[in-house]
Amino acid sequence: MTDFIPAQPLPRPRTLVHPGPVGPIRIEHRHANLGRHFRIGLAPGRTLHDAIIEPLLRLGVRSASMTLLGGRLSTLLYCVAPPDPTGERVANYTRPIVAGPAALIFGNATLGCNARGEPLVHCHATFVSDDGQVRGGHIVVDRSVAESPIPVLATSLDGIELRITQDDETHMPLMRPFAAPVQRGQETSHA
Repeated sequence: MTDFIPAQPLPRPRTLVHPGPVGPIRIEHRHANLGRHFRIGLAPGRTLHDAIIEPLLRLGVRSASMTLLGGRLSTLLYCVAPPDPTGERVANYTRPIVAGPAALIFGNATLGCNARGEPLVHCHATFVSDDGQVRGGHIVVDRSVAESPIPVLATSLDGIELRITQDDETHMPLMRPFAAPVQRGQETSHA
């Protein structure tokens, strides 16, 4: 039998205070009309951006939550978010860091759209670079290339449009949920 050894209490985490006015709604949410589940394989030789967006758009998915379940990247670029020395934001992304070839351990991604309505993928992941270092951060998906098929579990968020908008509190662009515009052919008749 193993003895239970109580852990020492952890120090209180630091409190981050954003520079803008506190928004009245702390967690923005919407109800998805439907959540379809898909398992897709990201095609080798493609950027993660294209390899994620193209199969999901063919399935009629415009907003989704995804889990990336490992795989190999021939090229991986990422950013981290250290404190912003200007004080304009709590943190700000660095310039892209080239990790080179890497093994993806695990990642989470969101499919939404930019302010112009174009598809956009936001991804954070953990990986091992070829020098053996475990790293993680915001993946630059339009410059990171899959070397082998990367399995992805995706859940569509039907009826929701995730769109990048500027946030007054954080002074950063954030992906927010809105009611999805009705696509032609989706109108329903209750007559």
